[in-house]
Amino acid sequence: MTSHFLFTGGTCAIGLLIRSVLSKPLLQSPRLLCLLRTSRKLTSKMSFQYPQAYRDDAVVDDYHGCKVPDPYSWLEDPDSEKTQAFVTAQNQLTLPFLERCEVRDLFKERMTELLYDYPKYSCPFKRGSRYFHFYNTGLQNQSVMYVQENLDAEPTVFLDPNTFSDDGTVALRGYAFSEDGEYLAYGTSASGSDWVEIRFLRVEDAVPLEDRLERVKFSCMSWTHDGKGLFYNSYPEQEGKSDGTETSTNLHQKLYFHVLGTPQSEDVLCAEFPENPKWMSGAEVSDDGRYVLLSIREGCDPVNRLWYCDLQTTPQGITGLLPWVKLIDNFDAEYEYVTNEGTLFTFKTNLDAPRYRLINIDFASPAQSNWKELIPQHDKDVIVFATCTYSSYLFVCFLHDVKNVLKMYRLSSGEELRTFPLDVGSVVGFTGRKRDSEIFYYFTSFLSPAIIYHCDLTKEPLQPHIFREVTVKGFNPSDYQTTQVFYPSKDGTQIPMFIVHKKGIKLDGSHPGFLYGYGGFNISITPSYSVSRLIFVRHLGGVLAVANIRGGGEYGETWHKAGMLACKQNCFTDFQCAAEYLIKEGYTSPSKLTINGGSNGGLLVAACVNQRPELFGCAVAQVGVMDMLKFHKFTIGHAWTTDFGCSEDKDQFEWLIKYSPLHNIRIPEGNGVQYPAVLLLTGDHDDRVVPLHSLKYIATLQHIVGRSSKQTNPLFILVDTKSGHGAGKPTSKVIQEVADTYAFIARCLNISWVK
Repeated sequence: MTSHFLFTGGTCAIGLLIRSVLSKPLLQSPRLLCLLRTSRKLTSKMSFQYPQAYRDDAVVDDYHGCKVPDPYSWLEDPDSEKTQAFVTAQNQLTLPFLERCEVRDLFKERMTELLYDYPKYSCPFKRGSRYFHFYNTGLQNQSVMYVQENLDAEPTVFLDPNTFSDDGTVALRGYAFSEDGEYLAYGTSASGSDWVEIRFLRVEDAVPLEDRLERVKFSCMSWTHDGKGLFYNSYPEQEGKSDGTETSTNLHQKLYFHVLGTPQSEDVLCAEFPENPKWMSGAEVSDDGRYVLLSIREGCDPVNRLWYCDLQTTPQGITGLLPWVKLIDNFDAEYEYVTNEGTLFTFKTNLDAPRYRLINIDFASPAQSNWKELIPQHDKDVIVFATCTYSSYLFVCFLHDVKNVLKMYRLSSGEELRTFPLDVGSVVGFTGRKRDSEIFYYFTSFLSPAIIYHCDLTKEPLQPHIFREVTVKGFNPSDYQTTQVFYPSKDGTQIPMFIVHKKGIKLDGSHPGFLYGYGGFNISITPSYSVSRLIFVRHLGGVLAVANIRGGGEYGETWHKAGMLACKQNCFTDFQCAAEYLIKEGYTSPSKLTINGGSNGGLLVAACVNQRPELFGCAVAQVGVMDMLKFHKFTIGHAWTTDFGCSEDKDQFEWLIKYSPLHNIRIPEGNGVQYPAVLLLTGDHDDRVVPLHSLKYIATLQHIVGRSSKQTNPLFILVDTKSGHGAGKPTSKVIQEVADTYAFIARCLNISWVK
């Protein structure tokens, strides 16, 4: 996924707002570059002459009797000289266009200035007797972990990821302290890849240990309470490379236990699923240290199996496959551990509750008939997370019409005790464990970068206070306004949308619009602070809109299911109706409207461009899923079939072929109708949504649409090097990326810079 700061070690199978731009072109042989040189045979009326890519018309796939050509399947090999030459030729076409954009340097300068004056903090969290937090002065490529003996002490650097590499492209990817706070396990990833190497530190003196864990991906990191070792996940060795540029499928993930001070080769295999190669698991040690809970997932749906092991039944220690008790052995619902008191466990679940509820299960009498409801499902609000702090309190975060609400309950009875006041925005960080007597929570909104609150639970009356507030110099939030509207989709469903703009603008359709959407995988897009988007609003006179279309989790699993599988078209229709609303109400006009999305949102943008090209002036699709017939064959793509379906199933193929961006590119009908200006962004180390999606789409788009005499808008792609799906991207790349993106928008839509 939209997070700008690393708070946890979590990994999701498809991300949120992710960007990727070019840092330097690849060098290729002159012979191959000649094969891709600009064609001079194209019509003179065309504004852009695109690299002439080889088409292999002999490649035709058979899907249930339907013949589907795949002439650019050779682009699926990232290491071939032809593919690398194609990438170079595309970058050499796009970069000069961007370099001639007047706004590019202005945007980069303003972005740098604001980031320099915009320090970033995480919530403090306590481990052992020490407090830790992340801090970035603004222009550091990676945020730094600091330590302090108490909240009044001067923080000192504990772990600086900027020392991992010279260019900032090796990032911290997840971390876990031992229960006593004496050891730290942390992951590092290179060039944005999902592959992680786990390393270890002794906390007292920050001395690195020799332990190294490799072939780690989509992994948990969970210490046993004796501090002897931790559970983690890894994949077996496979043929070929594993550096993030490969496309081979990730299968047969296993759970291991690593004993500190021993080589990885001696790690203990604790769980494997040879009959179910797509299963992935994560282990979590209970608050009291007695139980290991194993959550097993097959894809990205919010459902999981739940097994557990009582470590008291393994008196010799962890020496082999654990004797798992299969508490929940189906994929009917989701069960997320909250806390336990002995054998009485509290879980957050969507079982018979699409907006989630909290239930108690006693492991001593686990029959479903004995389960007790602790906090029921609310009529409209969705439970986002629940955590136990100070032994007897539950803090529950709700989503109410896409705005977070934080409440406190009594663990023993589920009695609601109080609501913590929040403005319209999002809680994007929360710290406070069962053993802690204080909490910190991090609030942000479209116009407020960060307010971190602290509350001491030992003092009555409870009174949260501002621990740290971040302001941005030169930006006055009172000059702008945020409005939430509800607009009708084609079937009458009311869709929420946030709109941000300067106060007092005239709704005459003259303003550049920037419409963002995601719509998938039960992910909610809540208000967040974005320097680049605010520069667009302030200096380009723009209107920002974020549409909370179906497919996300804004109203729970019902909202999610209304935009997945056979209902996926609802996502695209909702987004198009958002554009129509903005135009109808005078916020913008089609020729001035840009749509944007990444990953699943990149699919959204490309599908909408295919279906309604006349509705948009510009489209920026980042690391998008474009080939809906073959996505499941590459890296972790098989996990997305729970949301998309799979072309190997005849009925699901029928859904997918109707909207797959790669397979629905057509020259628009109607006089004067053309595709909007298109910019695709991807990274050479994206091993989640592999670059072949964007490469095949742009090759097809340029071949079909780019040769049309009425297509005068550019159809471009940028492929960044040493860049992945978005996580861990260094600040320097982020600044260049947004400068390129908004420069493209400004030039294509003829937008002038406003001081």
